[in-house]
Amino acid sequence: MSAQRPKGSFASTRRIASRRAATLFSLLEAAHSLNDRLKIGAAADFFDVQEFTALKCLRNYFHHQQELRHVVRLIPIGGYPITTDLMTLCLVPRDNVVAAIETTKRYQEETRQACQQMFHWYGPVVNINPALFNFVVAAYERLRNRGVPLAGEAVEDFEASYDHEEENNLPHFVDGKLATTAGSIDELLTEIVNATPSSRAAGDR
Repeated sequence: MSAQRPKGSFASTRRIASRRAATLFSLLEAAHSLNDRLKIGAAADFFDVQEFTALKCLRNYFHHQQELRHVVRLIPIGGYPITTDLMTLCLVPRDNVVAAIETTKRYQEETRQACQQMFHWYGPVVNINPALFNFVVAAYERLRNRGVPLAGEAVEDFEASYDHEEENNLPHFVDGKLATTAGSIDELLTEIVNATPSSRAAGDR
């Protein structure tokens, strides 16, 4: 089986399957910047959102280790025997996530717990896409509740999806767990990563 119904979100997350890896890092930087602006403009932040804590850890790591960005794989799952509630995998090598945690200077234990709980760990790789998606939902709800004005086509698309979920009693957040009929999901993801060219090999700069 392929994925269940795809969930909507802001454009950067929704289209992550079809964009280059640069989109991911743009999203991480945007989340970091948005948190700074929210503190100044609305006396709020995302530090109590575990997805943000986990993603901030990766953002800081890749911000200072840009030569390692090519290790991230964005993989549409349509052609694989995987069942989940998102259409794309965003896989980071386990060793890089561990290194990101270990190089976190402040609140390292809180960061470790957030990464363990919000990211999905499968053998040598970690799927961070559920955390990305759920952070966007949490950010939207916080901004809306704080009365921060939101505009643009991406926001309109998101709100239409969000309202559809409300009207049909569907969850806004995803579980993101992966299942397969092809044996071990850890082994399958390892095979997929090994068969997928890195962004560097594919010419993504």
